[in-house]
Amino acid sequence: MKLIDRTVTAFTEQLASPAPVPGGGGASALAAAIGISLGDMVGELTVGKKRYADVEEDVRSLMERAQALRLRFLELVDADAEAFAPLAKAYGIPKDDPGRAQVMENALKVACSVPMDIMRACGEAIDIIEEFAAKGSRLAVSDAGCGAILCKAAMQAASLNVYINTKSMKDRTSAQALEDEADALLAKYTSLGDSVYNSVVNKLRG
Repeated sequence: MKLIDRTVTAFTEQLASPAPVPGGGGASALAAAIGISLGDMVGELTVGKKRYADVEEDVRSLMERAQALRLRFLELVDADAEAFAPLAKAYGIPKDDPGRAQVMENALKVACSVPMDIMRACGEAIDIIEEFAAKGSRLAVSDAGCGAILCKAAMQAASLNVYINTKSMKDRTSAQALEDEADALLAKYTSLGDSVYNSVVNKLRG
């Protein structure tokens, strides 16, 4: 059974167990799926309302992107578990095995790939939610803020799953390239996520 087909209770029980998956990467993807779903909900509560007729076409386009991204995040939950499997196996290779280093290196690169994909998708999600917050129904603006913060946190969480693996990579050129991309995504989108949140707070408390 896929991880995403489990009940919430079963998923969190396995997350809390000694099982190697799901872990931080899968949890990040699931959090982001929830975040972009909240953005999509803002759209659902906006379309069809006369007050927002002038932005309805834009909002519908955002909804299509959000719905595709939600499914992408759910795919990444299981993809992360699959990507981690070779690394978990590699750790079991005896340290005196002459082939261990190369197997580990390859596995570390694979293990980095999905968290990087999660980070990239989180950036797209925050961009979309920023527009939902600006154009969507005022009655649902708090949900846009919640979505932005969840996706920001998901990106930060996914970055840790990149850094823990790049730290052990022998190919420092590849490791540095991954770290540079992760750093750039964090620099842009943690700020943007906070900006969306602060904008929502100002609307609610202003």
